[in-house]
Amino acid sequence: MNRRELADLVKSAKVYDLGMDYFVGMPHFPTHPPFTFSLGRVHGDLPYAGGLASANCVFSTGGHTGTHIDAIGHISVDGKVFGVGDITPWQDYEGLKKGGIEEVAPIFCPGVLLDIAEMEGVECLEGSYGIGAEALQSACDQNGLEVGQGDAVLIRTGWIQHYKDPHKYISHVKGSPGLTEDGAHWLVERGAAYVGGDTVALEKTPSAGLPVHGILLAQNGIHIMEVLNLEELAAQGAYKFLFVALPLKIRGGTGSPIRPIAVVL
Repeated sequence: MNRRELADLVKSAKVYDLGMDYFVGMPHFPTHPPFTFSLGRVHGDLPYAGGLASANCVFSTGGHTGTHIDAIGHISVDGKVFGVGDITPWQDYEGLKKGGIEEVAPIFCPGVLLDIAEMEGVECLEGSYGIGAEALQSACDQNGLEVGQGDAVLIRTGWIQHYKDPHKYISHVKGSPGLTEDGAHWLVERGAAYVGGDTVALEKTPSAGLPVHGILLAQNGIHIMEVLNLEELAAQGAYKFLFVALPLKIRGGTGSPIRPIAVVL
């Protein structure tokens, strides 16, 4: 492919932004810190010569607040992390020495959208809905899809529509739709490398033990992404795409914000 052909291909591509805005008061899982933000300087505080001025901001957030990806070291089962083993000697309060988010390479892989809400004929699944193997396979069959080795599998429930209502979106007590253990094993068997969803926990909640996290992350090294906006992708029927996401290289971090995109050529 020459330069002109590449330029034409890029111009014709459709890019879908799958990330959500960060703002004070945004939804966050109860065990993770909220997003905080302020302007440290506003225009006019410290003007430069010639009329130029600048504003700057300061913010803090948790590694698992907002649209993000989990590091492998985020979850252990019986003290063991995938690819590391016993995590005890490889952690302290300054960070993970193995399995941290800085080890995650930029993600550039085939992506598949499994629209469970569409498969069920609804805009948004009920909070009691558990996504198992049968639902995942039905979503594939409906749109002629297959999940292959190394794919990023994005699962739409429609729950992101509640994002402006933090109490409804989190639903830590009343529950939100998501993957079950049966569904997680289905994804493992097909070789998925990344699994993302539009809820705060990916798996069906409430869930005291987070079994899907254990299956995907701790037992099989499959990265989890949460709080994705899959609405436009679904509305356009873009079920297959190039998936791109770049975690921040936070040394020893258990997760990172991402700005994921889907590119349809």
